Order: sequence, then structure tokens, then C-alpha cells
Amino acid sequence: MTSTIATRPVDLLLVEDQPSDAELTLRALRALDLGTRLHRIKDGAEALDFVFGRAPYTDRSVEDAPGLILLDLKLPKVNGHEVLRALKSDDRTQQIPVIVLSSSGERSDVERCYALGANSYVVKPVDFDAFTQTVQRIGTYWLDLSEGAGPCPA
Repeated sequence: MTSTIATRPVDLLLVEDQPSDAELTLRALRALDLGTRLHRIKDGAEALDFVFGRAPYTDRSVEDAPGLILLDLKLPKVNGHEVLRALKSDDRTQQIPVIVLSSSGERSDVERCYALGANSYVVKPVDFDAFTQTVQRIGTYWLDLSEGAGPCPA
């Protein structure tokens, strides 16, 4: 996806550097047909620029924050832990639900993410069908069923 979508509202921001995982995730979410506007970012630095409306996303505002962020941990430039820390330490973005979707099942990663304010931590299943079902369950809950998902009004 290109940055031309950046000016439109985004319901879900996927921060994932692995093309195959990103494609599977987006395909699983699109299959739900929730009318969700999706955007993918490939590294942590760009994710922060997108959410906070910094170059090259100066046409966006932090008030246009996504309703949900799916965040990988092992990202280039700025890792997922640092992205999570930045989002949850800023009053303007701390209410955005952030789901860590990582291949790491290390207890230290899980504990650190929750300590930083992650709303959920999900280990990516290796099996294709299990991966698809997991992503769809996340999407259904956070984008369709959960009350009050997204940033709270100021």
C-alpha cells in the first residue's frame, strides 16, 4: 500500500515488516468484510510518523489515529517495544488498542509488552489456517464486537 491512503481515515494499522505475514493478515481481515479501512506500515519509525502525523504524513493528524494497531515486535529502524512505549506514553494515543502480533513467545517479551501497555499479546501461529483464524478472531473482536474500541474523545 502506498501513502496515498494516509489522508483517509484508517480503522486498522498493521505494522509488519514481513511481506508474507502482512499479506496473510490483510487477506484474513478483508475476508471478514467488516468495511474496515486497512493500512500497512513496514517499520517502527514510519508507524510513529503515521500515527503522530509527522513527515511524510503531515497531511494526517494525531486525532485521526487508527482504531486498532496490530504491531509486530521485530521491526526495522524502531522496534515494536519502542513503538508501544511511544504510543502508550502519549496522552493523545495511549487509548488506541495495540495488539502485539509476534512470532516471539518469550515470556520476557510478553511481560514487557504488557508492562508497556499492550492491550493483548498474540503469538503468530505457524500453521496457515490457524494464523488466518487467529487474525480473524482479533479483527472480529476489536473491530466489530468490542465497545469503545479506538481513541477516546478528548
